Amino acid sequence: MKKKSFSMLLTALLMFSVVLSACSGGNNGGNKAPTASNNGGNTTAVVEKEKEKDPEPEKPTEIKIMLPLNTSEAPPDTIKNELEKLTNTKLTYQFFPADTYEEKLNSSFATGSLPQVTYLKNQTTFIQMKEAIKDGQFWEIGPYLSEFPNLNKLKPEILNNTKVDGKLYTLYIGRPLARQGIIYRKDWADKLGLSAPANVDELFEMAKAFTEQDPDGNGQKDTTGIVDRNELIYGAFKTVSAWFGTPNTWGEKDGQLAPEFTFSQYIDTMDFFKKAREGGYMNQDFAATSKTDAVNMFKSGKGGLYIGGSMQDIDSLNKDLVKNFPDAVLDTHSMVAGPDGNFAQWMIPGYNNVVLFPKSAVKDEAELKKILAFFDKMMTPEVSNMMFWGIEGVHYTVENGQAKPGEDKELIEREVKGFKDSVIGESETNGMYESLNLLPGRIHAEELVLANVKVGVPDPTAALDSATFTEKGVELQQIITDATYKYMYGQLDKAGFEKEVESWKSRGGEKIIEEYNAVYKK
Repeated sequence: MKKKSFSMLLTALLMFSVVLSACSGGNNGGNKAPTASNNGGNTTAVVEKEKEKDPEPEKPTEIKIMLPLNTSEAPPDTIKNELEKLTNTKLTYQFFPADTYEEKLNSSFATGSLPQVTYLKNQTTFIQMKEAIKDGQFWEIGPYLSEFPNLNKLKPEILNNTKVDGKLYTLYIGRPLARQGIIYRKDWADKLGLSAPANVDELFEMAKAFTEQDPDGNGQKDTTGIVDRNELIYGAFKTVSAWFGTPNTWGEKDGQLAPEFTFSQYIDTMDFFKKAREGGYMNQDFAATSKTDAVNMFKSGKGGLYIGGSMQDIDSLNKDLVKNFPDAVLDTHSMVAGPDGNFAQWMIPGYNNVVLFPKSAVKDEAELKKILAFFDKMMTPEVSNMMFWGIEGVHYTVENGQAKPGEDKELIEREVKGFKDSVIGESETNGMYESLNLLPGRIHAEELVLANVKVGVPDPTAALDSATFTEKGVELQQIITDATYKYMYGQLDKAGFEKEVESWKSRGGEKIIEEYNAVYKK
């Protein structure tokens, strides 16, 4: 009996062992590593599947970027480091002072040392590069834009304004069409009982009063009306010239395109500044005054009218002015009628700078596409806000869907400004925040920027091409620039100025007129 019981128990244990073995071994052994015998011998397939689950991280794209610097020192890597994380890049920025950037650009081009991404300085330097663009020294990027959904949002009408021989080589840094006007000392005007100038005569009278009537009340004759700089376009001259009715760079005369300096209104504008200088109502050496010096003169309380450029500069001017003069009040103005009672503002072609991609640095199409991918990411709100505004919570905060710059203006200037000037597109296309403006004068400026466009005058040659202008335009313009300053300084009379215009024509200007008119009529 005992022997029979033992035999039955042994049989049961053996059966239990078989069942347990089947449960543990019938599904490839649970956590047991796969072998040739239990996966059909397909070890390679399993390994490849594991690789698909954990792909190697993509190597950061290395990009060298050259651009002008509008601050006294190159920024630290604070923004660059964040930018690299957001775009999976390794960036090398080459900042060069804006005042001497053209020289650096030209020397780098001559030696073939331009980096992969080359920002120009302005529309003038773009014109200088057109011959090299036509010569095939930069990549045409138009055919690739459709591959990048964000770059494809750039405004076609502005891209058209940057085309060379109908082909696109550039990305643009967008700007409002007409943001120029006056930033002026409203506290001085209020003290002297003056309203914002309604016309060019009142503008002259305000400059005179700011010089002669002791607006700062210190009992000394140490103020001047207009503070200007050595720049005919972005200084005071072109803005005032538009108010006098001068066409924007080129205009129609007797059914033909003609350069602005052949119009009588250009002479009227020179007379305005000549008279202002002779009366002492503006800085006497404005033709030799840099933008930095002009800004410092205004911020030090020596000047009352800062004309041209951008009315949006009121924030930075106000920041430093009120440190020295806590009771100072700035305001903006742009609706200044000409002698005929009409309003006019000159307009830019929608951009103030462009980016080129030299073939000497970008070796092939694959490399170009990687660089364009970086700019495509720049056209996202996350990246464009980082570059334009900085780090949220450090350089700015968001209120009502708008960016409010932080209180530490020096920190923003030092860490963000260098990158801010390189953001391509504009808020409508890249999605970055609009500014939350609290300064009354800045709020007024934004209203005026919109009003300016309603009376805006475009440059009819913006999208036209002239081979002679591309080759000689900058050189020939120097003749007119020099003659304009000499006239305003009293070193040339009207006959002398017109003689210089004839010199411009004989040295290639007449050919430019012919070429522009030939394409303008098509």
